Amino acid sequence: MTKIPLEQEIQSLKPKKFLMWLFIITSCMLFAALTSAYIVYTGGNPTRGIKVQLPVAFLYSSCLIIISSLTMHYAFKATKELQFAKQRLFLALTILLGFAFFASQWIAWTVLFESGAPFVNSNASESFIYVFSAFHILHIFAGIGMMVYTFIKQNKGIPQYRNMFNMELTSLFWHFLDILWIYLYVFLLLNQ
Repeated sequence: MTKIPLEQEIQSLKPKKFLMWLFIITSCMLFAALTSAYIVYTGGNPTRGIKVQLPVAFLYSSCLIIISSLTMHYAFKATKELQFAKQRLFLALTILLGFAFFASQWIAWTVLFESGAPFVNSNASESFIYVFSAFHILHIFAGIGMMVYTFIKQNKGIPQYRNMFNMELTSLFWHFLDILWIYLYVFLLLNQ
């Protein structure tokens, strides 16, 4: 078995970064299409708007994801500074905050349902709340999966350039999810 030169192996990582950007752009297009569908559905007609108050749990979700973005930043910074214990700590905190974000979303869905806005109802604009947050949760689980993968690989002592690459992609995706949720939350607030 021949060993691939380091420079060639590093170059082979570039297409993976391009694929991440492609996925982010595709996700932006998906959420742009969903928010556009909401706008077309309501068509400026106030009778088709959201008639329930957004749950406070969505505000908590926003706080959690902003804090998780900070912990991800510190994990990435620790990786660059070769502080691997700190990297693991901040990565683990970000994973926990990701699960807390999911829990707060679940609470919000429960509150919505109990306030008379089930997923299937006569006012589809209220169904969009579930659709927006459910698609975002799918992305959150993908981000958590990336973090777990990065955490496991770092514990196995992979070379620093691979560790740095994994952290860079994971961090990029997680910050995108943060921005995406803030966009969705503000969009829903403005359309109540």
